[in-house]
Amino acid sequence: MADTQKIKLDILGQVCPACLLVVLREMNTHRQQLKNGETQLIIKTDHRDTTRTIPESARKMGYDVEVRNMETYYEITIGKK
Repeated sequence: MADTQKIKLDILGQVCPACLLVVLREMNTHRQQLKNGETQLIIKTDHRDTTRTIPESARKMGYDVEVRNMETYYEITIGKK
């Protein structure tokens, strides 16, 4: 969708569980918009563990997740299935 709102979270330098808690709060805040495809969360992180914990939690909540390895960080996109 071209009109999908993208919410960018920059959590560079943070480690789990803080990363997961920040992302879960945003997922809950924007739950309805994520579920109906109006919004995507785009997380920028440099903590490798988050590439496992965040996608795992998001998938359990029914979201589609994509993890991309950029040069100096990871980008995790969470949205509607």
